[in-house]
Amino acid sequence: MNAVNPFDLVIFGGTGDLTARKLIPALYHRHCAGQLPEQARIITLGRRDLSRDDYLASISEKSHAQISEKYFDAEQWQAFSSRIEYRKLDANSDDDFNNLADYLQGTQDRIRIFYLSTSPDLFAGICQRLARSDLAHENSRVVLEKPLGRDLESADAINACVESVFDEKRIYRIDHYLGKEAVQNLMALRFGNSIFEPLWSHGKIRDVQITLAEDIGVEGRGEFYDATGTLRDMLQNHLMQLLCIVAMEPPISMDADNVRDEKLKVIRSLEAFTPETVKVNAVRGQYQAGIVNDEKVPAYRDEPGISEDSCTETFIALKARINNWRWSGVPFYLRTGKRMHEQVSEVVINFYSLPHAIYPASEQGESVNRLDIRLQPQESVELHLMAKQAGDENVLKPVKLDLDLTGSGERHLDAYERLLMDVVRGNQTLFVRRDELNAAWEWVEPIMKTWETSEKPPQFYPAGTPGPHAARDLIVRDGRHWIDDD
Repeated sequence: MNAVNPFDLVIFGGTGDLTARKLIPALYHRHCAGQLPEQARIITLGRRDLSRDDYLASISEKSHAQISEKYFDAEQWQAFSSRIEYRKLDANSDDDFNNLADYLQGTQDRIRIFYLSTSPDLFAGICQRLARSDLAHENSRVVLEKPLGRDLESADAINACVESVFDEKRIYRIDHYLGKEAVQNLMALRFGNSIFEPLWSHGKIRDVQITLAEDIGVEGRGEFYDATGTLRDMLQNHLMQLLCIVAMEPPISMDADNVRDEKLKVIRSLEAFTPETVKVNAVRGQYQAGIVNDEKVPAYRDEPGISEDSCTETFIALKARINNWRWSGVPFYLRTGKRMHEQVSEVVINFYSLPHAIYPASEQGESVNRLDIRLQPQESVELHLMAKQAGDENVLKPVKLDLDLTGSGERHLDAYERLLMDVVRGNQTLFVRRDELNAAWEWVEPIMKTWETSEKPPQFYPAGTPGPHAARDLIVRDGRHWIDDD
């Protein structure tokens, strides 16, 4: 890939988990690929009073664990780490922002990116102090991590403050799922080929299943997670964005606003939930003690930072419908949770069985025609078909076509690699626009409010399982089943 223009990347939350696990490794790989210009700098900010050497020692240890030994080179790391600076900064201190402005003085001609890897409660204050310190010049951009707000009202308030400093063309609301290779290939398969378009609608597609399952728990973020929950952490952003990519109409072009216009139409076409339909078509759960990967793990309520009577959901399953011509009558089953039986993120497109089977039913069985787009643990796209088994008998067997996404075996770009470079280039295609975000909040709020006022607690499920029994019942009553129940 060609090198991008010179830039300063200023990371608020520089001592945080996201910086160590995702941002620094992503930038290291782009450095090794020759994509970072010599002048590119990474300025990390944190509340801790650390020397540059102490910070580099800490970030190196944490980041190395996320970089495959196959791609780690000590000399390259040494050269890359020379780009990194650390500065102590209190997000509520005007003096610290003025000191940062002094440090960045003279670099107004280069792209300046402020990455807000902090609590969303700090977004507004940080942006206002950037403005007061004259840091937000015309070449500057801001990246906002999710979840953005707790509901529509709070998200709107945060966005209003951010937009008083940065116009919409300079705001990058990041959802890293949109940067994954398999998601990019889903768009390429749909909009770069003629064979899928006639199949991509009701009458051909029986149902769509989107699963984002984690085998980990709250990972030391108990206080944050107990105040957030799976609905805000996963449904309102990751699941929503994947649903939009599957269901959107072909855009006029891959221009950022054309793509986001089509995603917005999908969200606005979603059938609204009511308190009555939430009870029927939505399931919330919370994990109990169990065994995950041969290890005993505690119940959610026994995790550090979690209240003993918490009703925060760690699992969601629901059935959604899109009220437009393409998807009328096609159910979308969405599912996400923590401490489940496996770590997997996938989109499954199930096609209808044949209207008339010419092969004996006992030999053919149910059609397995489906498209699997797996995002993790290994990114892949598989098309499942029926083919004749070798021999003289007319016996069919399931086969799959595995699409090679990597060509000759080169490594995939991590989602953050692609998205960070898109910010530098000024490409907003894979980022969420404000009206998208608002529409998503409007859709999930009835679910959220129904659960918040309900006297019924979440349904419990043992850690290491696919979730509550009610999630299975949700889809079985429609004569279907989750693919991992095969």
